[in-house]
Amino acid sequence: MRTIRTRPTTRGVRATRGVRATRAVRAAAGAVTAGVFLLLGGSVSPAVADSSPSASPSDDGSDDGAAPTEAGTSFRTATEIELGQKATASASTGDYLYWSFPADAGGRPTVKATVKLPDSARSSATWQIDVYDGLRRRQACQYGAQTRLAGADAGSVDLSCTLRTVRAWSEQWANDPLPGTYYVRLTATDLGTADLGVPVNAEIRVDSKDIGGSAAVDGSLAEPLVPGIALTTGEPAGDEGAEGSDESPTAVLSSLEPDDGWASGWWSDRWVWTAVGGILAALAGVGGYALTRGSGRPSQVPPGA
Repeated sequence: MRTIRTRPTTRGVRATRGVRATRAVRAAAGAVTAGVFLLLGGSVSPAVADSSPSASPSDDGSDDGAAPTEAGTSFRTATEIELGQKATASASTGDYLYWSFPADAGGRPTVKATVKLPDSARSSATWQIDVYDGLRRRQACQYGAQTRLAGADAGSVDLSCTLRTVRAWSEQWANDPLPGTYYVRLTATDLGTADLGVPVNAEIRVDSKDIGGSAAVDGSLAEPLVPGIALTTGEPAGDEGAEGSDESPTAVLSSLEPDDGWASGWWSDRWVWTAVGGILAALAGVGGYALTRGSGRPSQVPPGA
């Protein structure tokens, strides 16, 4: 007897290919989901927790015992304040008030100031805040009311300045914000003779928002732009130079820095999303190959069968 062998039809072959492709796509989707969860759960959460700026012990800045109650009169005598800390000062119109704060790479500082005018001595003056980086370059505000005119009946004036994101590295010709000590200057402009010497109370607070890996750049400064940093990184002075000097080499060094230290410059969450993108690209290639490779050798169905 002749043995009749049945061969798969074209419809059956196509169905088999469809089932295999569906399984391959499902397996790729499962692998992508697992990889994303592993990366996000194991890498992103610690990175965000480590790089997020910390506020003062009290979220509303009500820690009056540690908050500064005076301001400096120049860059060299600027009063140091921490991020999230509210500082106050009593002054008069015509004075220049200076504060300093640390800003690290990847952060976007926001300076808010309030000038309170007493009821008995109000003046219609224009108040302005200026922010300078560690090189004492004036930094432009990305948005915010940097200058405001106080009306004759105004009890207070609110000012705000949000800087651009601080970069870890920049070209020498650029005016980009760089990590280091930043200075805030508050003063009144366009004053008349009658408006000079009016007593005022000023409040200032600086907060910083962590932008993350979207602001990361390929490079970093050797040292942050902090006053006196060259005294600690250079060669120590000799004993003869130290004798007869009332100030130590670290006397002008700024004592403020971010709670988690200055950024090292190599790690950011951009690495996580780069790895996720690489995994997605690899799985997309595997899925595309599974959809187009077919089932191997074509079925040898005689023509007209």
